[in-house]
Amino acid sequence: MLEANINQSFDKLFYLYNSLYLIRKHFRYVGISGELLPQSVQNRPHLYLMNHSSWWDGLLAYHAVRSLTGNRHYFMMDEEQLKKYMFFRKLGAFSINRHSAGDIGASLRYTAGLLRNNQSVWMYPEGEIQPLEHRPLVIKPGAAVVLRLCPEAVVIPVTLYHGLFRHSKPEATLLVGEPLVHTWKEIDRGTITNKLQDTLVEQLEAHRNMMIHNGGKIPESFQPLMKQGKSTNEWFDAFRGRARQ
Repeated sequence: MLEANINQSFDKLFYLYNSLYLIRKHFRYVGISGELLPQSVQNRPHLYLMNHSSWWDGLLAYHAVRSLTGNRHYFMMDEEQLKKYMFFRKLGAFSINRHSAGDIGASLRYTAGLLRNNQSVWMYPEGEIQPLEHRPLVIKPGAAVVLRLCPEAVVIPVTLYHGLFRHSKPEATLLVGEPLVHTWKEIDRGTITNKLQDTLVEQLEAHRNMMIHNGGKIPESFQPLMKQGKSTNEWFDAFRGRARQ
């Protein structure tokens, strides 16, 4: 497996590039609702679990973390992709090769080791990118293995919902759920997996319903994580407005 190799200077430069160019270029809006660092569990290691529905998932989570917290976070990433984009290791990415049982075990032990050192780690427990509306959402047992290796960890569920709603550019929202605190060592792996899966499924459905019931507009509970620019249709509307004056 490929371990993370964080470079703080590169991280600072990439954060600026990601926030000021990449995300603004490709998204009209990115926002978040909920606490990434809940006060009630601040002194415990955090394992963030997020649905995996786009290539952007890691970069959006990274942007949220760097914008809102001063803490270092690590991100599990598919080994094939990490080999293509090795610079992600400097941002905290480490690999998992889901085609090798030995490598999977090494990656999960590495994850647990980070958590035992009170680090924050992000996992995408579906194991691969699935379409946003793909159902049923099924997660792999890896997160349960990690929790049994580091039972003091707190799980923070995060769901991402994105799409083309009322504008020419997509909009993305991150919903952070309530932390899950359990005596993980006393729960078998299958029960943990089912519990985590049920939590993510329920939260993603609630997140989806928030967007549907709000007519595709961003609910007020979300705070923006970027300076909002104009989409193509908004530029057209502004131009038409000036032309009529």
